[in-house]
Amino acid sequence: MTVLAIHHVSLLVADTHRAASFYHDILGLEICKDRPDLGFAGAWLMIGEQQIHLLELPSPDPAENRPEHGGRDRHLAMSVDDLSAIEQKLKMNNIAFSRSRSGRAALFCRDPDANGIELIQAK
Repeated sequence: MTVLAIHHVSLLVADTHRAASFYHDILGLEICKDRPDLGFAGAWLMIGEQQIHLLELPSPDPAENRPEHGGRDRHLAMSVDDLSAIEQKLKMNNIAFSRSRSGRAALFCRDPDANGIELIQAK
């Protein structure tokens, strides 16, 4: 038996439209049109062959008092082809971010529900 890949990551959100706008408008992810009715609001977004599932369900985690630097919290890491362009979009939309403390070309931000996001420049 071998685990082959990550299929999807699920993130809890308070407002599907607001969260999907962040992932689509800021990060450029495609919203799947074929999400089935699961009995609660949500959205699926594509990252290559993988997906992010946004689940509009109550979160057991507080959004406040999270570590300022997202690398010291649970986070989703994604490779990007142009980190500078993402940085400009974050600045234009007043979304706080910090640079990776490892010295590599990466930055951390949070989505509207304080889920940690790491964006890494692809080589």
